[in-house]
Amino acid sequence: MPRSVNSVASRRRRKKVLKMARGYFGARSKVLTAAKHTVDRGMQFAFSGRKQKKRQYRALWIQRINAAVREHGMSYSRFMHLLSTAQIQLNRKVLADLAMNDTEAFKAIVSSVK
Repeated sequence: MPRSVNSVASRRRRKKVLKMARGYFGARSKVLTAAKHTVDRGMQFAFSGRKQKKRQYRALWIQRINAAVREHGMSYSRFMHLLSTAQIQLNRKVLADLAMNDTEAFKAIVSSVK
């Protein structure tokens, strides 16, 4: 009995890897094994990068809130504590946006928690 090979699926799999490797330098975009290793590594960086992006945005929001709160003579940690005791449930993303784009609203929040 002849050997049955699913060439359609294997060709599709190879094309998928080579399509993802488009733009890489030299053999990394042409040779399947080199492309496969590079694409796998790139996927790992993409996965971890999606997690790091969230961390970096949170750090940015905290820096922006801290800078805005210090203009009103308060520290970031004190401000966040007073927010929680006043039961104002605004997240850091919204607070940072208010601090940058709507200073009057942010000033009202700061004065309400003082």
